[in-house]
Amino acid sequence: MTVVHVVGARPNFPKAAPVIRALDSRGVDQLLVHTGQHYDERMSEVFFRQLGLPEPDVNLEVGSGTHASQTALVLTRLADLFESGRPDLVVVYGDVNSTVAAALAAAQLRIPVAHVEAGLRSFDRTMPEETNRIVTDRLSELLFATSADAVLHLGREGVPATQVHFVGNTMIDTLLSNLDRFDVTRVCRDLGLPDRYVAATLHRPGNVDDPADAAELVKVLHAVADEACVVLPLHPRGQARLESVGLSGHPNLRIVPPLGYLEFLSLVRGAQVVVTDSGGVQEETTILGVPCLTVRPSTERPVTITHGTNQLVTRADLPVAVRAALAAGRPAWWPTPPLWDGNAGTRVAEVICRFLAEGPSA
Repeated sequence: MTVVHVVGARPNFPKAAPVIRALDSRGVDQLLVHTGQHYDERMSEVFFRQLGLPEPDVNLEVGSGTHASQTALVLTRLADLFESGRPDLVVVYGDVNSTVAAALAAAQLRIPVAHVEAGLRSFDRTMPEETNRIVTDRLSELLFATSADAVLHLGREGVPATQVHFVGNTMIDTLLSNLDRFDVTRVCRDLGLPDRYVAATLHRPGNVDDPADAAELVKVLHAVADEACVVLPLHPRGQARLESVGLSGHPNLRIVPPLGYLEFLSLVRGAQVVVTDSGGVQEETTILGVPCLTVRPSTERPVTITHGTNQLVTRADLPVAVRAALAAGRPAWWPTPPLWDGNAGTRVAEVICRFLAEGPSA
């Protein structure tokens, strides 16, 4: 029995690591395929080193491109790989283009698909990730949900309850297992940060692709930087887009290259406030107890709002929200979502092993 894991982008790696380790401890034969959707050292290779992931058995090296071209290239290359090797199960993670392409390639060859992080819905079809989530879930035989709302979404969409497994959040497994390695003092020293700062990570098309949106975002980031030092890790392409509308024009705004997993979570852990449009960061701040302001009209992770420290804000409201969060300080106590306890990877592995033993028909 062979299980193939398909990863392709930075958010996939911490989700996959606990599952791969748990299956390895059970003696399951595994193949790790990296599509190369994120391909440079700071977005990919450093994560493999820091998270203890094995070197990929296959790297498809698809690189960047439009959603359509990237998805198509991953689909065709994975179809060839799956047809020659015929794995017993393909495991996909999250909602990136590599996720939906792998699910399509496997389903067309009648190879069962397992989706880790199934059932998340923002109900915003302008987000490519929402389409990827819906299509992947429809093609999967094993659906691993991180939260109760995700289970409910799948039920409403007609997914049989026997295929849905509420296991918790494998990305949180990775965070909890690395808590002792997050070094706030070191990252502040290396980046020249004061004790009090705001960490920001912004990359969604709805915030940065349109010049008018990007200009408004830069304006409010400058207003936030009036309140506290803002550190913003940016890929060079995103940096060029934002700098073209004046990003670098504030002395209290620090722009840094993309950070490795340990460095980025150290930065988040030490922040007074985090400003983001990332899904994963909403979850990580919920566990770390760092106030999070999500610059989006919706979230596919409402559990971070009801159980954590997350709040949706508009760009226009961001400076006021940051000011309020800085004044309130970090909470002394906060609830965390059920089963976000560091054992999700083990639960996923148990279901997969049972599935392989019983066969798809069972």
